[in-house]
Amino acid sequence: MHCFPTRGGCCREGDVLPGENLRKLVELVAHLRGPDGCPWDKAQDYDSVKGLLLEEAYEVVDTVNARDFAGLEDELGDLLLQVVFYSRLAEEENRFTIDEVIEHLHVKLVRRHPHVFGEVRARNAAEALASWLGVKEKERAAQGTNEQATSVLNGIAPALPATLEAYELGLRAAEVGFDWRHVDDLLAKVEEEVRELRDELAAHATERSPRIEEEIGDLMFAVANLARFLKYDPETCLRRANQKFKLRFQALEQEATRRGRKLREFPPEELDAIWNEVKKTTP
Repeated sequence: MHCFPTRGGCCREGDVLPGENLRKLVELVAHLRGPDGCPWDKAQDYDSVKGLLLEEAYEVVDTVNARDFAGLEDELGDLLLQVVFYSRLAEEENRFTIDEVIEHLHVKLVRRHPHVFGEVRARNAAEALASWLGVKEKERAAQGTNEQATSVLNGIAPALPATLEAYELGLRAAEVGFDWRHVDDLLAKVEEEVRELRDELAAHATERSPRIEEEIGDLMFAVANLARFLKYDPETCLRRANQKFKLRFQALEQEATRRGRKLREFPPEELDAIWNEVKKTTP
């Protein structure tokens, strides 16, 4: 019998094992989808719960960013529910079960860790990553023989937020040695993209242009890869910047209310002055 760790150490006789709780959750979802279950749950399909899956994933990220571990425990449960729910939909169509999902994952993890379960052990994180990437490269080669099928850029989910897609594209290219050598090179690239955007804006001062859109995209791609190069997640960076702006703007609104005026009633110079004061008193 395998012993699973718990908060108090190793499991004791009578403790509920993780597999038991998962089994209860699977049975509960099956009941909710069954004849005597919940009308809302029974009405859902693969497409209708996609938004919930994404929402729960982002809520997990938010609790991680806040280091809110009570919230993280709750949100991980909500995310697990989506995995179980999708597996139930597939089982009802005789496609696969949650057990097969877990077994597939187990086999894949063992296969991708030859430096743990094989004869040659990784001595550090860099060697472990190289081993992992080597296995993934072999897997891609086994999936097809044409150039497109074996591209290192294959398999990136098109539904990813654009910042995360840019991150993953840069990461995949870096895995095979196609990357900037120094952070200064990337900063220079960002500055280059800003200059090119300025040039396009000057050339199309009174009209919209596909070239302007392209240069904005190039700038955002360069910034996303700057974050990756510095080992930051660009999506998290931007979400934190969004949150900071939100807090400061709301403080600006409150200050305007305190002065008995609406924001649009302030001249730009006065708004800038209030904004600069707000920045000193908010995170």
